[in-house]
Amino acid sequence: MNAVDAVRPADGRGDTLVTVDDLAVHFPITSGIVFRHKIGAVRAVDGLSFTVKRGETLGLVGESGCGKSTTGRAILQLIRPTTGRVLYEGADLAHLRGGALRRQRRRMQMIFQDPYASLNSRMTVADIVGEPLLVHRMLDRSGRRDRVRELLQTVGINPNTLNRYPHEFSGGQRQRIGIARALAVEPNFIVCDEPISALDVSIRAQIINLLQELQRDFGLTYLFIAHDLSVVRHISDRVAVMYLGRIVELAENAVLYGEPMHPYTQALLSAVPIPDPEAEEHRRAVVLQGDVPSPADPPPGCHFHTRCPAMQEGHCDLESPALKEVRPGHFAACHLINAGDYPRIRAGENDLAVVAGSPAEGGAVAAVSDVASEELEMGSSE
Repeated sequence: MNAVDAVRPADGRGDTLVTVDDLAVHFPITSGIVFRHKIGAVRAVDGLSFTVKRGETLGLVGESGCGKSTTGRAILQLIRPTTGRVLYEGADLAHLRGGALRRQRRRMQMIFQDPYASLNSRMTVADIVGEPLLVHRMLDRSGRRDRVRELLQTVGINPNTLNRYPHEFSGGQRQRIGIARALAVEPNFIVCDEPISALDVSIRAQIINLLQELQRDFGLTYLFIAHDLSVVRHISDRVAVMYLGRIVELAENAVLYGEPMHPYTQALLSAVPIPDPEAEEHRRAVVLQGDVPSPADPPPGCHFHTRCPAMQEGHCDLESPALKEVRPGHFAACHLINAGDYPRIRAGENDLAVVAGSPAEGGAVAAVSDVASEELEMGSSE
């Protein structure tokens, strides 16, 4: 069984749209002024394998600098992978160039994190949203203008504002314009690179609800990259957890949030606030010791072993764990995990304790609350 087969969904829902096989993105570190030579590499993405099913939302979470955004850009070939394959409906994007790649990119788009930086301040909304249509030679001038009006209306922007410039809109409206641009060429797959992190809290719910509505209406497939675990729980069908360029856990939404197996996932979920003051007061979050290692000099063995309370010397620090299916549809990369016995981290008075058993039994890794879902369903006006 190869790396992709190991993490291929087995629930039978839909077929595979995107396949990522042993993907790596290493940025060279060079020295010298006239004669530059490579002295190392930043291993931003260090061997990822996963699949995205048609019509689903795969959430990708992890700390800053773990390689989430680089993964999304490498899938779309905005950054060329160092090694590995990215298959879109069976076609290896890493081997495509020129017109062949441009034709595939019509079917794959990206919603960027910062709506202020992702829109050209010197272009009108009509030009910004219509540019993909021009690049892909779709429609004539009149048809493009009609299409832009239709797209703006779809994302909740007044079509009569198409001659305005980005600075005349709020942050949430700019992100809607970015979404309209992504939809212009009728893609099947969209990488959402933290699309709400730069927005006001009151606007985030609206954008998330809009993305879900568009997914239902147009049959879209999302790779949703985010820091906010509550939002990821609300929007995702499956969730992959990244640490230092690698996936450490991947499972169905309810399974991962209800019973996280990997110690890193448990620590992340324990930091999510609970909307109950009394429960929050008595809860102790798992605070990992030490800093995240540099991707330019990752530790040997399991990348997480330098911060893991359950680390075993002579094993975790020497051998890198493979991402394996420990339960049906639930994958984890940890030497200590198996189907019935795995570590559970609890926060004590002065230190962290590692006990055996299921996180679902309670403790610091109780399931994340549904407060985000309630907020997202409410929304607010801009």
